[in-house]
Amino acid sequence: MGTEHSEVLRGTLDMLILKTLHLAPLHGWGISERIQQVSEEALRVQQGSLYASLHRLTREGWIRSYWAETENGRRARYYALTRAGSRQLEIETMHWHRLSAGVTRILAATT
Repeated sequence: MGTEHSEVLRGTLDMLILKTLHLAPLHGWGISERIQQVSEEALRVQQGSLYASLHRLTREGWIRSYWAETENGRRARYYALTRAGSRQLEIETMHWHRLSAGVTRILAATT
């Protein structure tokens, strides 16, 4: 079986970042790695897309950033979910379930 990786769409990436940060604050590389690991390598986030989403989510007030030392002793910008981000994650999750159910119904249609 080949190793195919899907590029994540922007709105979906925003939701995945919010969900990842719901668990714990992380730096950008850590967010990307967590998404890849949890998806069992099915999703790979391009750095340009990741940082564009992080800036957008920060502007919206859904995440905040701060500088801290990594486990390797390097300084990195960490991102954390805000209360507004938690509310947005709930909204995005609801929309995702509705959208994916609709897609599933279309794919299952026999006529």
